[in-house]
Amino acid sequence: MIKPDKPANEALRLEALYRYRILDSERERSFDDLVAIAKAVCGTTMAAVTLIDVERQWFKSIQGIDAAETLRSDSMCGHAILQPQEIMVVEDALQDVRFHDNPVVTGDPHVRFYAGAPLISSDGLPLGTLCVFDARPQHLASDKAEALAALSRQVMLVMELRRFALDIQKHMLERDDYERLLSDYHDLLLAQNADLAEQSRTDALTGLPNRRALAAALGEAVVAADGQARQACVALVDIDHFKHINDFQGHATGDRVLAELGALLRSHFAGRGMAARYGGEEFVALMPDVDLRTAELQCEFLRVAVSNLPLGFPVTISIGVAQHRPGETSEQTLARADAALYRAKGAGRNRVEVAP
Repeated sequence: MIKPDKPANEALRLEALYRYRILDSERERSFDDLVAIAKAVCGTTMAAVTLIDVERQWFKSIQGIDAAETLRSDSMCGHAILQPQEIMVVEDALQDVRFHDNPVVTGDPHVRFYAGAPLISSDGLPLGTLCVFDARPQHLASDKAEALAALSRQVMLVMELRRFALDIQKHMLERDDYERLLSDYHDLLLAQNADLAEQSRTDALTGLPNRRALAAALGEAVVAADGQARQACVALVDIDHFKHINDFQGHATGDRVLAELGALLRSHFAGRGMAARYGGEEFVALMPDVDLRTAELQCEFLRVAVSNLPLGFPVTISIGVAQHRPGETSEQTLARADAALYRAKGAGRNRVEVAP
């Protein structure tokens, strides 16, 4: 095991860290939310906000394991802060000379994959990381790395806001100054909450709304303003033989297929509903105020458009379509669309099937 060196500017780095007055503080929801988003975006079982103290790594928020702090000498984050402008990625710790015999690799939690985005203070000093890790080796796609870096900047924004709030409490400025600072704090907090809300409802790879956003939109689409039922259809879209694309073309190509299909779905349903990523290689199209026959035709157009995508190799989709029934829950409508999709795949794929 190779222990992490300490940066040449270690004294300045620690001074900057202590200015935030955050070490050994209680858990806070804003940090926990960002850790949950990072874990979901990167598809890992564990994630944390870590701060590197003199001889320890302290967790402001951690999910997937139960820990408060570890030795800095055993920490992967201690290595990550040595290159503060980069995300440190370890795809398989057992193959890395720095970590193959590290206690967190050979023992609980048996870390194999690690990615850490340094937390950079306003004066450019690395304080710790927003990191994700897993007991299985993984590859971090470029879009997920960008999302992790963006979330690390959100962590620093929360830390700045927290320090700002503590400064207000400590100094208790004159009324006018206090009100101005409070207003600025409120504006920053609103901006941060809006950004978090967008990230929690958007799929990082395709830019489409995610499953959570779809659920809200589907609930609105089937009920009119006066509470009466509206006509609406949903379609479940699945990329045929997507595992073969990942296996034979590579995961980067698989991600490109998902992104291209996401762009096509966004343009195809622009102004006439919405498309969302449902998970993996599955997407959902929501078509409000559309009857079943029209929805089927729209899906046929989509199927043909996908087969003509200039990807350099053939890609097809299977689609199941269902019309919402009065008194039916949105989950039941999706279940019928899923059953129709299952029939489409069983009948040879590259086809549209309509739920009865």
